[in-house]
Amino acid sequence: MSIKLRELIRAVRACKTAQEERAVIAKECALIRTAFKDNNVSYRHRNVAKLLFINMLGYPSHFGQMECLKLIASPNFPEKRIGYLALMLLLDERTEVLTLVTNSLKNDLEHSSQFVVGLSLTSVGNLATGDMARTLCADVAKHLGSNNPYVRKKAALAMIRILKRVPELAEDYVDRVVGLLKDRSHGVLIAAVQLMIDVVQLEEDAGATNGAATDDDGASA
Repeated sequence: MSIKLRELIRAVRACKTAQEERAVIAKECALIRTAFKDNNVSYRHRNVAKLLFINMLGYPSHFGQMECLKLIASPNFPEKRIGYLALMLLLDERTEVLTLVTNSLKNDLEHSSQFVVGLSLTSVGNLATGDMARTLCADVAKHLGSNNPYVRKKAALAMIRILKRVPELAEDYVDRVVGLLKDRSHGVLIAAVQLMIDVVQLEEDAGATNGAATDDDGASA
């Protein structure tokens, strides 16, 4: 059975050379792979946590990507939290596996716990692709009107990513963004100001693009 995270950290710190460190990591990765292959549910979150540490040291950790999705789908918050953290650290928007997490994100955006909703919104704000942004936009935007300032702030930050990936959606949410500027929560206000800055920038970029297109058409004529 593989060791605990703190024991792995001690073992790595005790290494005198890079070769010793590589040997420790290789042994532990082999044990983690075996646990994943055997579908060891009890220690899945612990093994993924160790993979995060291994990833921080610069070693390959891609073989744990599917385990992140399994943890996110878990009903237990500690496992879900590790899953979301791993999702944001081990994957990026170019990872094919990311397309499989959209349904889990959508479900967690409707969760009764503000912290689960917050994890989902944070992941959208860090990883959303164009397709994910279109699918989740309405669910995220709904939380801009939440009674909870923690959720409103997270939603505003997630909308920044969504509108950058799908700029044509900006016009649909300008009124809601302006409404956030009247919020009494400083955290929400800071997020709303950044969101408004990005919306204005998107409008300017769109105007510049349309102007250049018009000039090119005039020159051709």
